[in-house]
Amino acid sequence: EEVTFQDMEANADTSKTTSKTVSKAGWKKIQFCADQAAADGLQYFWIDTCCIDKRNAVELDAAINSMFRWYQNAARCYVYLSDVSKSDNGADDERAWKEAFKSSRWFTRGWTLQELIAPRLVDFFSLEGQRLGSKLTLETEIHEITGIAKNALRGDALSNFSIKERRSWAERRNTTIEEDGAYCLIGIFDVSMVPNYGERRDQAFRRLEEEIHRLYKGMDFEQFAIPDNLASFPEAAQFVAREKELSKMHELLHGHSSRAAVVLYGLGGIGKTQLAIKYVTRHKEEHTAIFWLNANDEDSLRLSFRNIAQQVLKHHPSTRVLSGVDLEGDLDRVVNAVKAWLDLQGNTRWLVVYDNYDNPRISNNSDRSTVDVRQYLPESDHGSIIITTRSARVTQGRRLRVQKLAGLEDGLKILANMSGREGIENDADAKALVSKLDGLPLALSTAGAYLEHVTTSFAEYLRLYEESWLKLQKTSPTLNSYEDRSLYTTWQVTYNRIRKQNAASAQLLKLWAYFDKQDVWFGLLRHARSADDEWIQKLTNDELSFNEAVRLLCEYGLAHAEPSLRQLSGSAGYGVHSCVHSWTVSVLNSEWDDGLTRLALTCVASEVPNTNTDKWWLLQRRLIQHVTRHAQFITNGNVDVEGIEW
Repeated sequence: EEVTFQDMEANADTSKTTSKTVSKAGWKKIQFCADQAAADGLQYFWIDTCCIDKRNAVELDAAINSMFRWYQNAARCYVYLSDVSKSDNGADDERAWKEAFKSSRWFTRGWTLQELIAPRLVDFFSLEGQRLGSKLTLETEIHEITGIAKNALRGDALSNFSIKERRSWAERRNTTIEEDGAYCLIGIFDVSMVPNYGERRDQAFRRLEEEIHRLYKGMDFEQFAIPDNLASFPEAAQFVAREKELSKMHELLHGHSSRAAVVLYGLGGIGKTQLAIKYVTRHKEEHTAIFWLNANDEDSLRLSFRNIAQQVLKHHPSTRVLSGVDLEGDLDRVVNAVKAWLDLQGNTRWLVVYDNYDNPRISNNSDRSTVDVRQYLPESDHGSIIITTRSARVTQGRRLRVQKLAGLEDGLKILANMSGREGIENDADAKALVSKLDGLPLALSTAGAYLEHVTTSFAEYLRLYEESWLKLQKTSPTLNSYEDRSLYTTWQVTYNRIRKQNAASAQLLKLWAYFDKQDVWFGLLRHARSADDEWIQKLTNDELSFNEAVRLLCEYGLAHAEPSLRQLSGSAGYGVHSCVHSWTVSVLNSEWDDGLTRLALTCVASEVPNTNTDKWWLLQRRLIQHVTRHAQFITNGNVDVEGIEW
């Protein structure tokens, strides 16, 4: 009952306007489209069923390969749903048409997928021609019906979505002609191929996959293709959406003619490795080979390169640059041979991840345990690289700072997944715990793992966290996804490195335990100049010395500037993450230091302004969190105030 191109040709003869063409059920759709286009002030409209001469193979080929772009460039797209009726009788009718909308045949057809995704504006109409809504206003319903990501419906570049995800959008859709199941995806994957009706569905999909691989991996991808070696990848944790970071990574790494590199940096336990794993999993089909290297030290890097050589030779044993190298001999030769293979002309679509590059060799650092990653980077200007590091000073790519999870929702997901406790979205105690752990994936995963096999409630865990932090962490299960690191050990290695570079930085972090976690600034600490400790004296000698010490903490992610807390009463301060603060209290100060407590109390008390000072209340407000902490110390008997009663 669809009106065809031939029907329209026949109908162009005015003597035949009353012919069977107009009596076809499909004519109602054409008449509706003409009326609606005129109402919207449009000059032309196009409908695939009657505007393509399917007898002309060249025209049909051009239309199939161009249709996605035509929809993309359209001013509007109308979806006429002949199986959805709207009588305009209020709320009851809205419920009825929305139920019919969810089960409409339109959402099960292959060719309508591009009609939904490609256009900027899509309007849905009922059988009667009444407007039901747009792609934007019905976004939630369409997402639930189709499983298509909302960002895709909003017009995000399809290259931001993995090949697997785009393929999944069509899994429950059908086409009348079996080969069209593949042909209707040509625009979704931005490829071109000549339709060959009669080749059968399997062959059509095989050709589609080949075109997709050529687009992403290059013409000669097969000679460099290495299947993923999952054993070399770290175990993935319960990952929650970091869509903004993943999208930015793909923008920086995909579709460039030259070398593309991204540096993920941030606090230990913040989820850098997990983010890299998620990226690799999502976009693995876009690369001929993906290799995961442990960049923690030189020995680990060399062994990782030997692993790459073994993988390449396993699948391409005659590879000239590698076949003559003794893999059990000089590992530096192995490294150079692998780099030569990555440098080969035509081998341009690989991705290498340098994970845990946490001890980088900085120009003025003579420590021999540091690693210079530049010696292990391929030399040619192609391929993709991801580096994960705690150091903000790594500059071998575009830097992306990985920060804590912003909202409670993602934290609750990790806690629920790891603990196996469902339906905690509105649990006040779970929310309080997630808020305390402050968006740190390692802390959230540790809490969830602990709670999985015990009856401890969220409220009880929070009490134990605050009262017995170190013992709780030591008795928590090991997380495979974080290798041999736990919440109470993960920052110790970083702290030791900081202490070797600047002892004043290490002492500042230790002293921080006796202040609140937020808003520590030089003006507050300058009152500690009289301290006996030489490093505290150096730290508080002048503002430049303080800046030098706190900068190193910031570079390793253990502290951060807090410009959002900038006060009218002075320069902006610095803060540490809630979990880092708990660690400084329980680990760095496992033996409570009365001298540091008195010193911190003296700093806070000395900064309290006289009420004759201009806008004295601003500084008082800034000090209140530190005052509250010291009032608690005094009440609990944690500090001897003899001699400093003032």
